[in-house]
Amino acid sequence: MANSRASLAMERTGQWVFPREIPTDVIVEVGEANFSLHKFMLIAKSNYIRKLIIESKEADLARINLSNIPGGPEIFEKAARFCYGVNFDITVLNVAALRCAAEYLQMTDLYCENNLCSRTEDFLSQVPLSSLSGALVVLKSCEDLLPMAEDLKIVQRCVDVASAKACVEANFPSRSPPNWWTEELTILDVSFFEKIITSMKSGGAKALTIASAIITYAERSLRDLVRDHSGNGIKSLDSGESDIRIQQRDLLQSIVALMPPEKAAFPINFLCRLLRTGIFLRAANICKNELEKRISVILEHATVDDLLVLSFSYDGERQFDHESIRRIISGFVEKEKNVSVFNGGDFKEASSTAMQRVAKTVDAYLGEIATSVDLSISKFNGIANLVPKGARKVDDDLYRAIDIYLKTHPNLDEIERENVCSVMDPLKLSYDARVHASQNKRLPVQIVLHALYYDQLKVRSGTDDQTMPNAVTTRNQLQADVSLMKENEELRTELLKMKMNVKDLQKTQGTSSKGNVKKPTFFSSMTKTLGKLNPFKHGSKDTSNMDDGMPGLTKPRRRRFSIS
Repeated sequence: MANSRASLAMERTGQWVFPREIPTDVIVEVGEANFSLHKFMLIAKSNYIRKLIIESKEADLARINLSNIPGGPEIFEKAARFCYGVNFDITVLNVAALRCAAEYLQMTDLYCENNLCSRTEDFLSQVPLSSLSGALVVLKSCEDLLPMAEDLKIVQRCVDVASAKACVEANFPSRSPPNWWTEELTILDVSFFEKIITSMKSGGAKALTIASAIITYAERSLRDLVRDHSGNGIKSLDSGESDIRIQQRDLLQSIVALMPPEKAAFPINFLCRLLRTGIFLRAANICKNELEKRISVILEHATVDDLLVLSFSYDGERQFDHESIRRIISGFVEKEKNVSVFNGGDFKEASSTAMQRVAKTVDAYLGEIATSVDLSISKFNGIANLVPKGARKVDDDLYRAIDIYLKTHPNLDEIERENVCSVMDPLKLSYDARVHASQNKRLPVQIVLHALYYDQLKVRSGTDDQTMPNAVTTRNQLQADVSLMKENEELRTELLKMKMNVKDLQKTQGTSSKGNVKKPTFFSSMTKTLGKLNPFKHGSKDTSNMDDGMPGLTKPRRRRFSIS
């Protein structure tokens, strides 16, 4: 490409070199291109070429090497045209290069009036620096003109104009769509983009304005990585340390470093996609930690899809490490604790609406990742336990996730299944969920019994789901009932033993006391007294109608009624 441009420049030069009747006496080398020109025409405008000829040790200098001239052969051709007085167009695309080339050739007004330096300066001020688009095009052309473009203040002038006009457009859009200016910024290299964003910050631009520009720039510059978050392709992406991956990683880290300090300036779905990109590109920890902190601050706005973006790679199959998810949820819970303490509340007793919303999202997220056969119990429980118990009003979503996990992992033994279920409170299931749980063969027996006993308690109490006490009250009532049942069984056992003793005494004394009125004995008095102590005689656990001599009576097995 460079050779073809050099050949084209030489061919055009041969058409306008003047005067033709005077033979050329110098060849100017610019890279691969050679220009046959006249010394007297060049030195009339260029002090640099004049010095080369005068200071040359050769009596008749025939070749001059200008390969270091900014802009290469194409720009030198235009500078030579200027020396010859041949017209050419100065545009926003070539003005920066012409200005640098003029400076390199010392084509200033001090050497010759109305020289190329002043001509390019006038155009630069009047045309490109009068608009946002023009300033950005010139700034883009400066990427190949460093450091001279910076030394001549071309870069800084373009940055100042672009940032000022971008702020005006953000506040008072002049065309549709209102954020058209953010698209204009995407043509820049990240180093120049950083200069504009820094200038906008110092100019007092709002955080949302800065965020809008960064979002558009990231989605354009990391298009395949940031925009595609469906999990349906890009299987061909190379995750190794290729040059393009290193370049993308540096770009991502630069973008994150530019983010304004306001944590809530960016939408959470964008932050999640950016973090997934950081994980994929193996970005520095400081970059990923910053994104995790920003996500945790606004986690209540996250959807299940947002969290899944962090869990699955671009092929939709491999899962990333769940440590980022754990840190994000932990950060949010810690923030809620601090807010609760600051407000003088008790975090354990009540949870904010945001915390309840996050709990629901986390439970739904667990239901999605539960289908992974590689997900261990410790990781599943670890994420579930990050959410405080009080944040879940009902555990239906968590029960669904547990059921999916047990179905996906059918080879778990009883202890392992109990371990999975330990994160759930069976007393906080809705009626439909309890009915399902009571018939679910995948659940441990203990969980099934909890569900059945809860409904039995509800029926005996004559209440429904709406009037049943909350889970804490119910759990206390269950524990009290278990204690009373145990005491009742002990009393019944003692009572049966006493009645047997009374019958034995009556048989041995029956023959000597026939026909006489029986006096109350100590055992009969004790029997009446114990009968009055029956704790369930007048309550919901009434057992007075049970057959005292029931041969099949067995002591119920003692079970734990809380797995929290």
